[in-house]
Amino acid sequence: MNWVDVGLLLIRLSLGATLLMHGWNHWLGGGKIAGTAGWFESLGLRPGVFQAWASVVTEIAAGLGLIVGLLTPLACAATIGVMAVAAIVAHRPNGFFVFRDGYEYVLLIAVVSAGLAAIGPGRISLDHALGVEITGLAGIAIAVLAGLGGTALLLATTWRPHKVPTNTP
Repeated sequence: MNWVDVGLLLIRLSLGATLLMHGWNHWLGGGKIAGTAGWFESLGLRPGVFQAWASVVTEIAAGLGLIVGLLTPLACAATIGVMAVAAIVAHRPNGFFVFRDGYEYVLLIAVVSAGLAAIGPGRISLDHALGVEITGLAGIAIAVLAGLGGTALLLATTWRPHKVPTNTP
């Protein structure tokens, strides 16, 4: 038994299940799509319904991709992208610590995803079975550049944060 592959499987399963459940909750959880859309709108992401569905589809697809180890650098890119958006839009103003709703949690998920893209999914994966493993510089470059590039594009085109009124005489 190769324990590196077991470790990579555990990382993929935990990241993938976390992302899958997060997307599922945005879709069918408490407020469903309407609640998620309203929350996104309140953060300045417009239009909210589009943002909610984009988040759901991205998180569920990336989660499933990570779980089975398919197109791992792309699944990692999607994970990095949604975590970067969350860090910037929702968590950045609150500082680092997760207990203050800071960006600690989303940063950890994004960095682990970048590391996974560099190392690869391991032999217990569809990528390995299909012979399409992309690792090393290529894997991390795809994940980080596509993830952060997608974040930049989304924020530039759809993020319109509310202006805080200033009290000037």
